Amino acid sequence: KEVVEAMACMNKRPLIMALSNPTSQAECTAEEAYTWSEGRVVFASGSPFPSFEYDGKLNIPGQANNCYIFPGFGFGLVMSGTIRVHDDMLLAASEALAAQVTEEHYAKGMIYPPFADIRKISAHIAASVAAKAYELGVATRLPRPADLVKYAESCMYTPNYRSYR
Repeated sequence: KEVVEAMACMNKRPLIMALSNPTSQAECTAEEAYTWSEGRVVFASGSPFPSFEYDGKLNIPGQANNCYIFPGFGFGLVMSGTIRVHDDMLLAASEALAAQVTEEHYAKGMIYPPFADIRKISAHIAASVAAKAYELGVATRLPRPADLVKYAESCMYTPNYRSYR
């Protein structure tokens, strides 16, 4: 509580990231962070927390989880046939994720796009990673597809289950 309150004294919109897992081990809950900061905190955690309304405003906690970056990152490496991973590729993945957070998301206190959009998010991250691999000359799948996002979407596995009844 003291840490959140101190952060709230020094920052208009303090960022609190309670990343310890499982949920029972988190440094604080979303509800606590919103309450202790008078609803001003931007909150993300390693585990999911429910939305919380404070003073009539609905706050949506983010989940800072590797499920955002790593699937798209690995997919971008595979779809481009990358032979060597470079730090700039991880930066490209991070920037692609950040680019998908809209002003509307920020207004709700979100620092990540909604997880419901994970397939679209992963396609954009994969495309950015692949683009960087081509730029660095470490991609072996040639020629480079003209539209890397569409290419990523076309390569994604989509489970379709038949109905037997």
